[in-house]
Amino acid sequence: MRFNSELSGSAPAGSLADSYRSALLGCDVRAILNLMPHRLSLAKQSELIRRRSLSPVELVAAHLRQIEKHNPALNAFVVQLAAAARAAARAIESAPASGPLHGVPLTVKDSFDMEALPTLCGSRFRLWHRASKDATAVSRVRRAGALILGKTNCPEFLANYETDNHITGRTNNPWNLDFTAGGSSGGESAAIAAFCSAGGIGSDGGGSIRVPAHFCGIAGLKPTPGRVSAAGHFPEISHPGGLLGVAGPMARTAADLRILFEVLAGYDCEDPFSAPVAARKPRVGRIRVGLVEQWPDAPVTPAVAEAVRKAARAIEALGLPIEPFIPKGLERAPHLWWFFFAELPAQFTRELLTGREHEAHWTGTELLNRVPHDMHISGRTVVENLGARDRMRCTLLQQMKEFPVLLAPACCIPAFRHRTRRWPVEGRDVELVEAMRPATLLNLLGVPGLVIPFDVTADGLPVGIQLVGRPWEEELLLELGIRMEEVRGPFPSPPGYSD
Repeated sequence: MRFNSELSGSAPAGSLADSYRSALLGCDVRAILNLMPHRLSLAKQSELIRRRSLSPVELVAAHLRQIEKHNPALNAFVVQLAAAARAAARAIESAPASGPLHGVPLTVKDSFDMEALPTLCGSRFRLWHRASKDATAVSRVRRAGALILGKTNCPEFLANYETDNHITGRTNNPWNLDFTAGGSSGGESAAIAAFCSAGGIGSDGGGSIRVPAHFCGIAGLKPTPGRVSAAGHFPEISHPGGLLGVAGPMARTAADLRILFEVLAGYDCEDPFSAPVAARKPRVGRIRVGLVEQWPDAPVTPAVAEAVRKAARAIEALGLPIEPFIPKGLERAPHLWWFFFAELPAQFTRELLTGREHEAHWTGTELLNRVPHDMHISGRTVVENLGARDRMRCTLLQQMKEFPVLLAPACCIPAFRHRTRRWPVEGRDVELVEAMRPATLLNLLGVPGLVIPFDVTADGLPVGIQLVGRPWEEELLLELGIRMEEVRGPFPSPPGYSD
């Protein structure tokens, strides 16, 4: 049993770390597990529970202690389900393993239905809601044996890159509480990064899994639309604007993501995008990787550029060829994503707010207010933009015939201070939506993207990189991500969350 392989993060500092090392040198596995079982990777937690070397009751208790200690500062949870999680853990303590997540504590973004609980989605306009059943993704992790610790925070209507709302308030980044954890899966990313959860379920319509993962130093997968069911998610992921959005897993490592993805993936007749795509065995050794140093008109900070360069060197260390890749034909991509994400649904959102505008939160209206009130969108415009999007997608996939995986920035910037909206990048000011273009491009084109942490800035903030794949080839991204993490080595933890 090796220290670096057992923990999902770097060695913790202080007397607790000394105790851990002492126990390790003495091969006292029980002492190790008693000290910090919540710091084990999801994969290791699952393995030890199946071997009956780790108790689900003890594991849940350790996570709940972490939540009790750190959530007051993080504010990552909308609701905690401590009593239910403890009861579920006791019920399966001596039971045979029910699946790959047997006894593993997870969290769920508060945009997914959980039976009898509200799906608030950060809004006072949802206070009336109670879910009649679990979302498909929640049902699948439960059937695989997961124990749900709670629902995590998000911006109102999932419409912002910061997580804040009138109900729960602001979620902070574990690496620096003055910085945002991102959005819209900000509560989920903060909880996982701070070892309050082994992993969980997020959603992504404009980078909402990948940007918070990048900001908080964890891993996140945006699958191809239809690969993971989004049935039971609010807002509903359906045509036409819903073609951007997906449900997907979040965890601390790519290996943990793979376990979650294998549980979540599969056909669901309740999801209009769902497709019966069988699991695939990737062949990493036969691929060429394209290096996208930056997407068109999306300049990146030096820290982001350096993380991509380090990731490129890791790919070379794996013996894979990596060559510059300059995407063509994507000039209209930012406009088309904005059309489907913001302009098209704006009228419906404003109708919902009519007469109650004062109850809306700034996270729900900031981007909405960028859309002119008198903007009229015809059916012809929708059809033409759908066609333009499809042609653009075909153009990129044609270029990716020789490069099934692209290495690219996750975002133009690292995590930012709360409410900051402009940053100097390559000699000009970049604003919020511009900074997110490396993420939003993938939503527009419906291709999968994997973010894994790869570096830390001089200011102590994590920086992720993004692997981009072709539709339905998530397994290839995950396998390559796992191998790159092995080359990279253990990633540091946020300071102060090691106990």
